[in-house]
Amino acid sequence: MERIDVSILGRDYSLACPPSEKDALLAAVRHVDQRMLGVKGSGKVTSNERIAVMAAIQIANELLSMRAPDGPLGGVALGDFKRKIDAMNDMLDQVQPVVQQSR
Repeated sequence: MERIDVSILGRDYSLACPPSEKDALLAAVRHVDQRMLGVKGSGKVTSNERIAVMAAIQIANELLSMRAPDGPLGGVALGDFKRKIDAMNDMLDQVQPVVQQSR
């Protein structure tokens, strides 16, 4: 593991990650810092905790609205895909006891 010192919203943090993931981690830190600075810059939220929560919500929304690449699931938003998987798992959980009883 490699130690990396970063700054988010002016506060310093020390993180550990495998060397192969360093660039991705630094990109994630920059993204989070930019989002938090944007929330802070709006002037509507002042506490760092609330700024972090608002930035996290924005990033989660961004992630869940991402579209799948071309292919059989092309154009499906990640959040929609997750909801469909959860619904299929729920259906499987409902029929599993019935299948086991019929054995």
